[in-house]
Formats: sequence, structure tokens, C-alpha cells
Amino acid sequence: MLDLEIDERWHPEFKLAVMSLRDAAIREEVVLTKIPSPKDLADHSITFTCDIDQSHSSQKIDRGTGRFVLLWHNHAQDNWTTNFRVICFAKSPLETDIGFTDDSSELAWAWLRQALFNRGARFDAEAGTTTRVISVGHGLIASQKQHAELELRASWCPEDTNVGAHFQAWQDLICMMSGYALEAENVARIDQRG
Repeated sequence: MLDLEIDERWHPEFKLAVMSLRDAAIREEVVLTKIPSPKDLADHSITFTCDIDQSHSSQKIDRGTGRFVLLWHNHAQDNWTTNFRVICFAKSPLETDIGFTDDSSELAWAWLRQALFNRGARFDAEAGTTTRVISVGHGLIASQKQHAELELRASWCPEDTNVGAHFQAWQDLICMMSGYALEAENVARIDQRG
């Protein structure tokens, strides 16, 4: 359970959304940190980072990372269908043979959509991009091992104040990109920075 303070200046709808974040399960594989939100994007916002907790498992797990921003604006913005917008980022190394396949750029988007559906998150107006980075050494570093990385930037409009479901789906996405199963049963800790 997240220890989040409710700002009395927030709109009641945004307060309900933040309360749903407080009740959201936290996967044991991750460490979440509340960070300052970007300025001037909306009337209200809250932002978190997520990193795979390397101390959680004895197996070698790729270190995924991400960011989750919940925005609320009194008047829906261009391309928003509600007063809410989630912006998320997720990145993780990939096995090189997967990174070189044409289908790998579709993986993260499919995982995100599946995670949202599995968590029962209601959403609309989804958009996103996936980026594959393939690093191959040349010249003096030609012997350097090839490696790949997959990155997803996405946004969507939650259709209700149950943003906790979206928050859990985002954690699932980062875990999937890092080699874990789509859903987990246990909860972990949250780090909070002003």
C-alpha cells in the first residue's frame, strides 16, 4: 500500500484517483519512488518511477525501469476523452536475438494492452511508440557483445477514477519487459522523495 498524502487543493475527482493509487498492490519485484511531477502539463499531477529490485531474485533479471505520470486537467485537452491522462515510459534490455526480429517492436505495446486488460483498467485514446536500439561494435570495439534494448512511450485516458488498476498494469509491463511473469501475488515497498 502506498503512503501518499492527499492535497486538499486537489479536485475531488483527482483525490479519488490518488486514493485508488494508495490501495494499489505493489509487485515485490519492483521499487517504486514518488518523484516531483513535470510542471505546467495539467492542473494536477503525480509521478512515480519504477525499477526492478535486483536484490529480489537470485536469478539474472534484466534491469527494467519506467516512469508513470497521472495528469488531471479541469478541461480535457486535445486528444483527451476524459479529464485524466496517463503518460508512461518503460525500458529494458532485450535478448539480442529477440531485438533483431521485426516483431520485437510490437512486443511492448502488446504487453501493455494485455496488462491493462488483465487488471481491468478502463481506458480510451491510447497512443504510443516503441523503439528498439541495437548496439553493434565496430573497429576497435568490434569484439564488444551486441546488445538490444526495448523502450515504450505510451499514453491513454483512464475512463474512471480507478487509476490503481492502470498503475498495477504499468508495473506488470516493466516486469514483463524484464523477464518476469505478467502478474505477481506479493507486494513490495515504495520509496518516497519529495
